[in-house]
Amino acid sequence: MERFLIVAVFRNGTNMDEVFAVRAEEAARVAALRSEGRIGAVHISLARHTVFIEVLAAHAKEAQEIIATLPMAQWWDLELYPLITPTISE
Repeated sequence: MERFLIVAVFRNGTNMDEVFAVRAEEAARVAALRSEGRIGAVHISLARHTVFIEVLAAHAKEAQEIIATLPMAQWWDLELYPLITPTISE
């Protein structure tokens, strides 16, 4: 499994009332993906209308497919970054 950081930015003009209307559905889907080991940390910056999501997937396309299952994904523009764990030598 590879790790990816998804940076999801709400598109300009997004009706945030519609977004808030699916909060419970979004939280339930995130919880399900977490229990499946597909999503790790989720961080939200309301001031910047940006969500940061750690995704565990076999490849980038699968990571994008996982994010697409989130109800709020319909309002996001995505950037995907493969992550590596740095090795520290002594």
